[in-house]
Amino acid sequence: MNFTHNGLRIEYESDGDETAPAVVLTMGLGMQLTAWPTSLVQAIVQAGYRVIRFDNRDIGLSSSLDHMGVPNIGWQLVRSRLGLAIRSPYSLQDMALDAIGLLDALGVQRTHLVGVSMGGMISQRIAATAPGRVLSLTSVMSSSGAPGLPGARSDVTRALLKRPRSQRPQDVAAHALNMFRLIGSPAFPQDMPAFEQRVLADAVRSHNPDGVARQLLAVASDTRRHTALQRIDCPTLVVHGTADPLVPIACGRDTAARIPGARFEAIDGMGHDWPPGVAALLASHIVPHLQAAQAGQPVSST
Repeated sequence: MNFTHNGLRIEYESDGDETAPAVVLTMGLGMQLTAWPTSLVQAIVQAGYRVIRFDNRDIGLSSSLDHMGVPNIGWQLVRSRLGLAIRSPYSLQDMALDAIGLLDALGVQRTHLVGVSMGGMISQRIAATAPGRVLSLTSVMSSSGAPGLPGARSDVTRALLKRPRSQRPQDVAAHALNMFRLIGSPAFPQDMPAFEQRVLADAVRSHNPDGVARQLLAVASDTRRHTALQRIDCPTLVVHGTADPLVPIACGRDTAARIPGARFEAIDGMGHDWPPGVAALLASHIVPHLQAAQAGQPVSST
């Protein structure tokens, strides 16, 4: 399914009763809506919610913004080191407005937000921009973007900036699998046959490296989001892994500290992925958070 927002096609899927409270899941950098663990989606639906997933702009089956050009990531990083502003074709705020447009298209007045990594940043932007539309926020393996926070491990950064050997789905999948080996959760085994099959299917569905580069610049240029987090007034849960080599746990702790009343949960041995064990733990944190927010119960900070 898809809709058009400001001239952009946004692909989405909806699971569960359309009259149930909505939960919008926003995925991370370069990841498609198909990357959400089926078990997590089912757990939320079975708890009585409507789950809405979508492809962010420039990824999956949503519009590619190739007319905005191919970013020179290296040059933009040099500008950043020189203290100059990073120039991005669009912003995370633009991506947040895409999600709000999705709510409008579906007639959803208020929703719960769950975002991972870049999706957590977009969800933070939504909650700060349109507080009247948000019932709760869950930010997973994400960051406030505040200056001075630790960055990714050097080998992870190098891998992130590389491209596949070719555009063949097999090479695209191999490249993605190598990245996931670097950022995966050391305490949680992955179901490799099923995971490899899903990664290959995603590569066949869509591959847009220039779009990923534009998304990356949107993240890197979003240097003032941390100042907006104090405006978030919905029940907020921040979840982060202790073994995340891409977005270190300090970034999650800082996010929770900046959002009034936010609750922080650390998952030992979780990296920057969602194997079955992590997906189950995420469900065990997210579903009660949704239910408490829906019931209007206070969410204590820890």
